[in-house]
Amino acid sequence: MPSPIALDPPSPPPSIFKKKGSLSKLSSIETAVSYLSVVQQADARARSHNNSSAATPALSLSSSATASSEDIILNEDDENNCLVHPLTPPTSDEVFHTVHSEFGHCANEAYRCVSKHDYMKTFQEHTSEEPPYYILFTTYISYLMVICFGHTRDFFGKRFNKSYFTHLMPHNGYAPLNSDFNSFYTRRLQRRVDDCISQPVAGVPGRTILILDRYSTDYNITQIYTGSKTRAMNISSYNYLGFSQTRGGCSGAVGESIRRYGVSTCGTRLENGSNELHVSAEALVARFLGTEDALVSSMGFATNSTFIPALVGKRSLIISDELNHTSIRIGARQSGADVRMFKHNDMSSLESILREVISQGQPRTHRPWKKILVIVEGLYSMEGTLVNLPKIVELKQKYNVRSAVTILGHGVHILFKFYLFVDEAHSVGAIGPHGRGVTDYFNIHPGSIDVLMGTFTKSFGAAGGYIAGPKSLIDALRLRGHSGRYAEAMTPPVLAQIVASIASIMGVAPPPPMSKSPNPLHLTSSTIMLKDGPDELQEMAPATMLPTWINLHASLADGSEARTRIRRLAFNSRYLHAGLKKLGFIISGHPFSPIVPLLIFNPGKCLMFARMMRSRRIPIVVVVVGYPATPLEKGRARFCASASHTKDDIDMVLRACDEVGGILDLKHGLGERWGIDEICERAVELVHSM
Repeated sequence: MPSPIALDPPSPPPSIFKKKGSLSKLSSIETAVSYLSVVQQADARARSHNNSSAATPALSLSSSATASSEDIILNEDDENNCLVHPLTPPTSDEVFHTVHSEFGHCANEAYRCVSKHDYMKTFQEHTSEEPPYYILFTTYISYLMVICFGHTRDFFGKRFNKSYFTHLMPHNGYAPLNSDFNSFYTRRLQRRVDDCISQPVAGVPGRTILILDRYSTDYNITQIYTGSKTRAMNISSYNYLGFSQTRGGCSGAVGESIRRYGVSTCGTRLENGSNELHVSAEALVARFLGTEDALVSSMGFATNSTFIPALVGKRSLIISDELNHTSIRIGARQSGADVRMFKHNDMSSLESILREVISQGQPRTHRPWKKILVIVEGLYSMEGTLVNLPKIVELKQKYNVRSAVTILGHGVHILFKFYLFVDEAHSVGAIGPHGRGVTDYFNIHPGSIDVLMGTFTKSFGAAGGYIAGPKSLIDALRLRGHSGRYAEAMTPPVLAQIVASIASIMGVAPPPPMSKSPNPLHLTSSTIMLKDGPDELQEMAPATMLPTWINLHASLADGSEARTRIRRLAFNSRYLHAGLKKLGFIISGHPFSPIVPLLIFNPGKCLMFARMMRSRRIPIVVVVVGYPATPLEKGRARFCASASHTKDDIDMVLRACDEVGGILDLKHGLGERWGIDEICERAVELVHSM
C-alpha cells in the first residue's frame, strides 16, 4: 500500500479539518485523521445526551458537541465553509439537531443550485469520450497478462502444488468444488481487488463513514481485522439527501415507531389487512409523485423482478435500454415476453425498433403484439446519464394513435400503442427542483408515464420500493404481483422513515377543520389528475395523511430543510462533475447527476486509485467498478455526491483526484483545463456556467 506521506502535497490545502486562528490546545493532534477520531467521540457524546429540549435547526450557524475542554467541532462561517473550532461545553439549547460527521452544516446560500432542465438548450444524449489509443492498448494487455499468467499458474499448480488447488480437482472420490474456468474471474481478478470492493464499514453512511481496518498476508484470500476503525470522508454512498441519520432528521419518527410497534411486528391491522403505516406510506407516495395510487414493496430489487411479470406476459414485447439494471432484466426474463434492446439513451434506435415491431408484429404469425412495454431508467446508476424523457413522451404521442388500415377491402381500425415504465431508483428525491425525479426535472406531468417505479434505499434513507400509476393498474398489481402475496411486509421503523422523509420533502400543511369523512386518512386527497397543473403537484401533504404520533421538527414540517438539501445536492453534484472535467478527467453522465463516474480504464489503475485515495492523510472512501459490471475496457471510480457534503468536502475530493490522477496518468479528457486552486475559488461561477 502506498505511503500516505508520499501521496500528500508539500503543503496540505485548506479543508474542513484545518485549524482556525490560534489553537494551541490542538497541537497534540497532528493529523486530520485524529481530527476525525475526535469528531467521532464528540458525536457519540452528543448522541448520549438527553435531547428532550428544543434543538436548533440542522442548518443552524451555531455548533456544539461536548468533548471535554479539548473538544473540537466542525463549524462554519460566511468566509470559509467549514472550519475547526474549539468550543466550551454547550447548553441544552445549543445542541445540534444533527450530527456533523453525518451531515455537514453549510449556511452559505451561494452553494445552492436548482436542478431543472433548460429548454433553451437541446438535451445532450449520451456520448462517450474516448481515451488515447495507448490507454486502450495497455488496458487490453493488462487483462491478457492476467489471463495468461493465471491459466499458467493453474496448469502447473494442479500438478506441483496440489494442496493449494484441491478445490479445483477431484478429491477422495468427490467432484471438484469449483471449475477452474468458471471460478477464474473470482480467483484471479476479483480477489486482487477484494480490499477495495469489499471494504467493511460501520455506522451511518453519511458525510463521513467508519471503515474497519484490516490487512492480508495471503494476497486477499483472507483478511485480518486489527480491531480498530478509521473515520474517512465518504463519497461513495447513495445517501443523496442525507436522510440516513442517527439523530435529527427523521430519526425521531423511527424511534417512536419502535416504541409503539417494535422492530418486526405489523402493528395495528385495518379491515383490509394493511397496517396503518402502509396505508399512509402509499398515500404519501402517490401524492408526492402526482399519481392516482401507489403500492410499496419490502425490497427494491424485487419490485422490478416480481411486478414486471405481472404487467406483461406471452405475446407481449418488452423494449429495454441496453444498460437497464439487472432487476429489470430478471423481471423481463421471468415474464415470458419477447425482449428487444435499444442502444443506451439513443432515441433514434428506440424509434427504429418501434417502427419495426409495430409494422411486423409477432414473429411467424405477424399478429399485433398484445402489449408493448418500453422500460427505461430515470438515472442510470453506472453511467450517471439521464433518460431523454421529453423525446420518449413525444414518441408516445406519435405512435399511440388509432390508425386505419385496409384488409381485404374492409377498413379496420388498429390501435398502435406502447406503455412506458420508468425506473426512478436513483432519480427520485435526487433530481428536480422539488425532488420528484425526472418528471419534475423536465417539467413533464407524471400522468404521461404509465408506470413509475422507484426505491426508498437512496434519497429517503430507508428500504424497499414502490410502483405508482393509475388506480386500476395498482389494484391489479396488488393481486397479480408476487411481492404482494409471497414477500414479507415492511417493518414499522422502515415505514416511519419513508413517511417522515417524504413528508419533510413535501412539507406538512396544517390540519383542516374537523369533518365527518369516514376515511380518517383522507386518501382521496392524494389523487392528482392529469388535468391538474403544476401548482397542484407542488401542494404540501395534509397533516391528516400522517399518523398523529409523527411530530416532525419545524424545519422539516414546513419543508424548508428538505428544499435546502435538494439544492445543496444539486450544487455538489454539478460542482463535482464540472471540477473533475476541468481537471482533465474523462467524466461520464449528466451534470446534475449525483453519480459522477470518473473513467480510469485500466484495472490495475482502478485498484491503485482506490488504495491511494484511502491512504491519504485524510482518507477518502471511493467505489471502483470494473468488468463485468462495466465494459471490459471502461473501469471507473464512481463518486456519489450527497447533500450532506459541504463545499469544502468537494474541494478535498477534487484536490485528491488532481494529485492521484496526475500520478496514475488519468487526465485524458479534452477541453479547457483549470488549476485546482482556480476551480475551488471559482466554484460558484463554474456551476452556474455549465
